[in-house]
Amino acid sequence: MNAFPSKLPHVGTTIFTVMSSLALEHNAINLSQGFPDFPMDPDLIGLVSKAMSAGANQYTHMNGYIPLRGQIASKIERLYGASVDPETNITVTPGGTYALYTALTCVLHPGDEVIVLEPAYDSYIPSIEVNGGIAVTVPLQFPSYSIDWERVRAAVTTKTRMLILNTPHNPTGSVWKASDFLELQDMVRGTRILILSDEVYEHITFDGYQHQSILRYPELRERAFACSSFGKSYHCTGWKIGYCVAPAWLTKEFRKVHQFNCFSTNTPAQVALATYLDNYEAYESLPGFFQAKRDYFLELMRDSPFAFLDSKGSYFILASYKHFSQEDDKEFSVRLTKDHGVAVIPVSVFYRDGKDDKVIRFCFAKAEKTLEEAALRLRKLR
Repeated sequence: MNAFPSKLPHVGTTIFTVMSSLALEHNAINLSQGFPDFPMDPDLIGLVSKAMSAGANQYTHMNGYIPLRGQIASKIERLYGASVDPETNITVTPGGTYALYTALTCVLHPGDEVIVLEPAYDSYIPSIEVNGGIAVTVPLQFPSYSIDWERVRAAVTTKTRMLILNTPHNPTGSVWKASDFLELQDMVRGTRILILSDEVYEHITFDGYQHQSILRYPELRERAFACSSFGKSYHCTGWKIGYCVAPAWLTKEFRKVHQFNCFSTNTPAQVALATYLDNYEAYESLPGFFQAKRDYFLELMRDSPFAFLDSKGSYFILASYKHFSQEDDKEFSVRLTKDHGVAVIPVSVFYRDGKDDKVIRFCFAKAEKTLEEAALRLRKLR
């Protein structure tokens, strides 16, 4: 009774849980897991409290609070020039990762192939495999983490059912350009390939880069699930609220799975968000807000031994250490946590084969005092 074939035999506890637990054990500053340690807007908290006091504490519509879906549709049209129907194209979900998983679950049949560009967010491949799919990995080009479209095209077979894209990119901070979407559009034209677009960091781009949502491209939009997150936009990752935008024919299949998995997402938070989305400044200010944090962290780390790679978006920036240590990145990350009091993420965990370029990931979505203390500790590293 205590033995059966595992559906994920090679999967253990996620690296984010491992490193966060290690940070807690050694009283280390946690620059590993991607969450802010500064407060969210008290106005949004007040709106949730108001919604709860007004009685918005029961199930709301399975597909999401109707006024919130209307606000999401308006936001999409305003930002991306795309007209989407709140009734047939938008589903509110308990988090972005849930939306990604549900999209894969409603599409994949055993043997279907999904192209994954690595390094990749660690939920992608397990979510493919637990649904009987086969992940076909294509490496991004180190150290720019740009896309080699010849290799992507070479990975396409008659079994290819989907390609997953992520921009701004976790873990690297790279971003897709308009030219990448045109390459993708050309590649999938006339095929049965669907697109799963992970856009949870859509509002966090730097240096004048404009987020290239798949929703900007009508030809691609008709075969795509686009997944976003309120948690990343409004500094409330613990709320676990996101949404999925897809054409009606895909939304219909998405909701078939969704209705039996969670049925309804947190009601008072949805009611609050429906009002809060009128505050355009809350998300329009994010590029400048997080770019200032990125730049401040880099300034603090100027005298550290690390060689930082470019980050054009997300919460994250990568750093190379191979010029002063040949430790594998997992050992190095553990040593930083135990001996120097700063927890980071080894980038090899984002590759299925553990490819180790001697690069680690820092999360800079932290308060200034957190970044200052972390940099003080890391500058002592030699």
